[in-house]
Amino acid sequence: MALFLLALAGCAKPPLYTQESYVFGTRVEVSIYGEPEAKARRVTAQVLRDFDEMHHSLHAWEPGTLERMNGIFELSPSQAAIAPGMIPIIRDATRYSEQSQGLFNPAIGNLIRLWGFQSDTFKAKLPDPAKIAELVRANPQMRDIVIDGILFHSTNPAVRLDLGGYAKGYALDVAARYLRSQGVKNALINIGGNVMALGQHGDRSWRVGIQNPRGPGPIATLDLRDGEAIGTSGDYQRYFEVGGKRYCHIIDPRTGWPAQGVRAVTVLIPPSDHAGTLSDVASKPIFISGSAGWRAAAQRMGVADVMFIDGQGHVELTDGMKQRLHFETGS
Repeated sequence: MALFLLALAGCAKPPLYTQESYVFGTRVEVSIYGEPEAKARRVTAQVLRDFDEMHHSLHAWEPGTLERMNGIFELSPSQAAIAPGMIPIIRDATRYSEQSQGLFNPAIGNLIRLWGFQSDTFKAKLPDPAKIAELVRANPQMRDIVIDGILFHSTNPAVRLDLGGYAKGYALDVAARYLRSQGVKNALINIGGNVMALGQHGDRSWRVGIQNPRGPGPIATLDLRDGEAIGTSGDYQRYFEVGGKRYCHIIDPRTGWPAQGVRAVTVLIPPSDHAGTLSDVASKPIFISGSAGWRAAAQRMGVADVMFIDGQGHVELTDGMKQRLHFETGS
């Protein structure tokens, strides 16, 4: 989705090993510093295999585990056996949804599909407002999903899961745990702008650039510390325009319409076992809350370091983020 950071890791000279791939509908880059090339190649290959497996199981509209679950939800209250790996994901996403007061809501996949964003390509066409209103009234929520032992069902047939605002961050955490288990101390994992740092890049920190939402390059740079993660939600990749108005993929569950008046939100998350996941999840409710509510939304999500860019390009920063960002000249 529209979560962009540009990794500025320096020149790719030994002992830096970097490999790119394309999963989760975006570019993925894994950089490992200070390891023998054979080891770096081996662990990177495993990370990318794990990403590919997660991509297929968590994809919202291609055949896979999540698509199968969505088919069962439509038949509510029918139930079926759940893939064991999905249980912690569903419970974790539900917890974040409750914490965000429903602004992070992966259960609104039908709304996302209605807007055309459950597709690799989408048309500049507004949905029928009556259909939008109907889906909003149906009020699908994560708490509608019931897991009973090995079985699952939904109490609401309107539930359709779309984990596009969760999966990339979750994958960061999985990759970081694996790399650490293999003794890798210094790495940078970038999944379409959701980035996690392990250790350093030689004698300096890993440096990343935050995408300018209306320009070709970074608006600012930041040095990531060991275990920190950063993520951005923006209106500048998955969007279309109708009548001169921009409609992005970040849907406000309360209205069923794309959030307006915000260009980008970047969050910086301190080290924890779920730093990657929170870097993906937390930016959405902050974005949807807009200029009047973004600080309260950040507080609810437990995020202290935020950059908020409104629809006119005005930049607002929390105190902690002011200390960390280095703005580009002319930004």
